[in-house]
Amino acid sequence: MAGVLLWVVCPKGNATALLSLIPRSGSKPKKRSFNRVSAISSAVANPARSSEQRVYDVVLKQAALVREQRGRRALDLDLDLDKTSEKADGFTDWDLLNEAYDRCGEVCAEYAKTFYLGTLLMTPERRRAVWAIYVWCRRTDELVDGPNATHITPRALDRWEKRLDDLFEGRPYDMLDAALSDTVSKYPVDIQPFKDMIEGMRLDLRKSRYMNFDELYLYCYYVAGTVGLMSVPVMGIAPESKASVESIYNAALALGIANQLTNILRDVGEDARRGRVYLPQDELARFGLSDEDIFRGQVTDRWRNFMKDQIKRARMFFDEAEKGVSELNSASRWPVWASLLLYRQILDAIEENDYNNFSKRAYVGKVKKFASLPVAYGRALMGTSKLI
Repeated sequence: MAGVLLWVVCPKGNATALLSLIPRSGSKPKKRSFNRVSAISSAVANPARSSEQRVYDVVLKQAALVREQRGRRALDLDLDLDKTSEKADGFTDWDLLNEAYDRCGEVCAEYAKTFYLGTLLMTPERRRAVWAIYVWCRRTDELVDGPNATHITPRALDRWEKRLDDLFEGRPYDMLDAALSDTVSKYPVDIQPFKDMIEGMRLDLRKSRYMNFDELYLYCYYVAGTVGLMSVPVMGIAPESKASVESIYNAALALGIANQLTNILRDVGEDARRGRVYLPQDELARFGLSDEDIFRGQVTDRWRNFMKDQIKRARMFFDEAEKGVSELNSASRWPVWASLLLYRQILDAIEENDYNNFSKRAYVGKVKKFASLPVAYGRALMGTSKLI
């Protein structure tokens, strides 16, 4: 479940602070088979269907992988290092692979401190796998939001997608790729959500307006909902859970959507200064607003009413996400709950700022952050719900 990250975090930050890449060397790796899907997202295959319907096709694919894995128990998600070292195709030096995972952990610790602390409660294998996914998502996001974003072209994203194909085939380009390549060899993680995230980066290069929520929903899935689909297989589903796998994935997707909607509402002013409006154009018009009102940056009654409506929808997605957190493996729940509660409070902060997200940035202070952690831990200790 965008934003623990994973369900939750929509990675942002400075690419120059990321760890340097280390070129791979060694013998030619063995080709590893995996469930290949078309490079063209199934989410855009049939434009006549709604975005939610198209995204649900991807959800069903991910759920099928996990359900198959749970049924045959072919993979042990808690294998010790000795049993899994042979899976590091292309990086057979176990010390080097350990270093790759450690570097992923360092990046996570620097840019997602609360989430990182939560991952320390996970089993070592799950923890390292989550770090690897986080770093890949962060590096992908930095392509269009980092300091070199103005130099990124569609062709550069094509090359990044080719690297993704290679690492899923067991041919990582560098050490950080190697950590993810090792992760996807152990868990029932499909490549499609990763490809869809890259598609979200392509959208950022060519699109700065969204005509309706259907368009915006698909964008939110691409850049944040995908994170939930990537991470559920690693987080693990509680053995005692009676919920369907599809319902748990839907909750993970909802958290990613909720997080991204929250990002959008928090960053209205910042995005406007970059010439971007990530708000449904038809809904703005319904409240008597336009892009010019956003660029003007004045808080009016119309704007307040519009924001109340947007915040209400974001909270609905958070409500849906909450239903699935308790279905995760018990060791994985705390970081997800912590991230969910902290992100949800950003919406409260927007309200406290009288809906001025033009010149005031809504944030959760340290006191509130620390106060949320024991609440999140308490919820993590609760058993599974009756989600079906």
